[in-house]
Amino acid sequence: MYSIGLDISKSSINVHVPLGKLDLEIENTTKSFKALHSKLKKLYKKEFDKLTFVFESTGSYSVSLYRFCADKGIKIFMINPKQARNFAKAIAQRNKSDKIDARVLSDAIMIAKEKEIKVPTIDPLVEEMKELMVYYRLKVKQRTQLSNHLESLSVKEGSKVLCHTIRAEIKSLKESEDRLIDQVYTMIQRSTILKFKYAAITSIDGIGKIGGIVLIHLFIKYPHANQRQIVSLAGLDPVMRESGSSIKGQTRISKAGNRLYRGTLFMAAMASTKHNDKMKAFYERLKANGKHTTQAQTAVIRKLIVVAHSLYKSGEFYDKNLYKKSTGMQSE
Repeated sequence: MYSIGLDISKSSINVHVPLGKLDLEIENTTKSFKALHSKLKKLYKKEFDKLTFVFESTGSYSVSLYRFCADKGIKIFMINPKQARNFAKAIAQRNKSDKIDARVLSDAIMIAKEKEIKVPTIDPLVEEMKELMVYYRLKVKQRTQLSNHLESLSVKEGSKVLCHTIRAEIKSLKESEDRLIDQVYTMIQRSTILKFKYAAITSIDGIGKIGGIVLIHLFIKYPHANQRQIVSLAGLDPVMRESGSSIKGQTRISKAGNRLYRGTLFMAAMASTKHNDKMKAFYERLKANGKHTTQAQTAVIRKLIVVAHSLYKSGEFYDKNLYKKSTGMQSE
């Protein structure tokens, strides 16, 4: 197996080709992919089919390359960014540049599991759903910004006309969000597989319609992530600031992932601590052990993601008696 490392940015891609130790920089366009494809065919000849493209999942920047690989039947190993950074640390690669990153990605093939190396497939339904969720996230962000601005105006008793205009815009954005969620929900119901997985996730007490959709989106976006990685990709992994004996900070969450996941699942966690006996007991046990309210709520969110991810993978429905280890409660 031969691995081609590709470090993707918005407009360009740095490519490391182990054969000949070539370091290339190409544009992030289909035209450039075709030229690279032809070059690699000439270099590797009969061995070309053994090539694997290794690159990070970088949202919209990697979509074109992903689709090109699907079209040309090129195997890929899509590594999540945190996994790539951890690998760089493991091989003591402290220098960082686009060229070096491409080389590190090429070497990262050694940590790929067999099932993670494959020709990508494009599911039009899933791709459309991803696009709708990106747009939904934009609408939520706009509404949050307007709500904050309205609050600021209200505190200082600003223009009533402007406040009225902003309230109307906020209402319109909320209605737009609701329509987008309904669209995504309809798409999920059209897919036999997604419909069943969505039903499994929402069988958890406290996970409602939006929570179920957001979790489906998270799991689809990172299909090969394990439970620890999926928590990290939602930005809920604990991080401690510590340096020698002089600096010891409190543990906090990384917030490295999409804030849409955290915001939506915070509401789900609140509902779960009221309506889900297991999560309620878990939350109360953490509080009794001296955890701050925010820390306990964050821990509940992490548990919800882990349990939901397990149900998503297995296709099983939530059973209150199966989560002794997850919540610290005895099974009934």
